[in-house]
Amino acid sequence: MNFRSIFLMLMLCLFGLSGIVHGAEVQKIGVIDLQKIIDKSNVGKRSSVEIKSQGKKMEQILKKKGAEIEDLRKALDQKALVMSNEAREEKEQELRVKIDDLKSLQRRYQEVLRDLNINLSKEITKDVFEIVEGIGKQGGYSLIIDRRAGGVVYAPNAIEITDKVIERYNAMDAKRGKKEDASAGSKKE
Repeated sequence: MNFRSIFLMLMLCLFGLSGIVHGAEVQKIGVIDLQKIIDKSNVGKRSSVEIKSQGKKMEQILKKKGAEIEDLRKALDQKALVMSNEAREEKEQELRVKIDDLKSLQRRYQEVLRDLNINLSKEITKDVFEIVEGIGKQGGYSLIIDRRAGGVVYAPNAIEITDKVIERYNAMDAKRGKKEDASAGSKKE
């Protein structure tokens, strides 16, 4: 045998006996859209209604106080010429105090609405993460990320599990509602 044949046989043995290459494990990745869950789930819809109703109540109070200030301003403008300087200054001071109170109330209401929104969002997020963890374990997912927060620019719909999460969240909410109704019914008796 010549050197070339031995070399080829040796190379064949090296590559042939180098071992079997195992295929890489297929990774299963899921994507959710947390904002869509908040917008379309029953709990998210109720939270939105609650925030809007609180906002409307607060807005009505602010409008009423704004109207009072406007009435006071009109009265001051009409009577300013016939009032003494002291009385006019007193009314102007009263008007400034009411305007400051209104601004303070507006800031407080904004904080209350922001805190309510944050608290309701935290509750929803906590529940959603529990559901997603269950889906991940059951479905054998290696990774589940939020479409918006995770920086996902593109994800095929095949890995989108948002609707599944909404479905389970609504089912979980319905069970909670039945438990609350049952406990409320037993308390009445």
